[in-house]
Amino acid sequence: MKRRILLVDDDVTVLLTLKAVLELNQFEVQTAGSASEAVQKLGSGVYEMVITDSRMETDDAGFHVIRAARQQAYSPATALLTAYPPRNMDWKHDGVQSLLVKPIGTQDLLRQIEALLVQHQDAKHSRERAQDLAGETIRPTQPDTLIEQKEQKAS
Repeated sequence: MKRRILLVDDDVTVLLTLKAVLELNQFEVQTAGSASEAVQKLGSGVYEMVITDSRMETDDAGFHVIRAARQQAYSPATALLTAYPPRNMDWKHDGVQSLLVKPIGTQDLLRQIEALLVQHQDAKHSRERAQDLAGETIRPTQPDTLIEQKEQKAS
């Protein structure tokens, strides 16, 4: 099964170029051209990763997308795509796991995405093991299961 990414950017050229690159490398990509559209898609779909531009409708619109992604039960990995990286490390406090600086080469982009997805899955498994050791047997629903459940409801 292809890994699902929600890609958010108000620049159509960037959006379509990155979508094509990711799809050629075995990702399923949904796109959103604004923070509000992204928040809506986060609530109606399940994604392994969210990559969002930082500046869209407002200078901090990307952070609104990141916060909405962090609130999802399926807990996607999050990356902020920007041509204007913050000089301080505040972006990490806002739930951003990775910073992708434009312009970014294709191989570098793919390497960073793969590394983030592996790191994110490892962290999820570590949290699950810690819960098991603490005697909690309730596990969060995995993304594949949530996708299947949503598809069954839609049928």
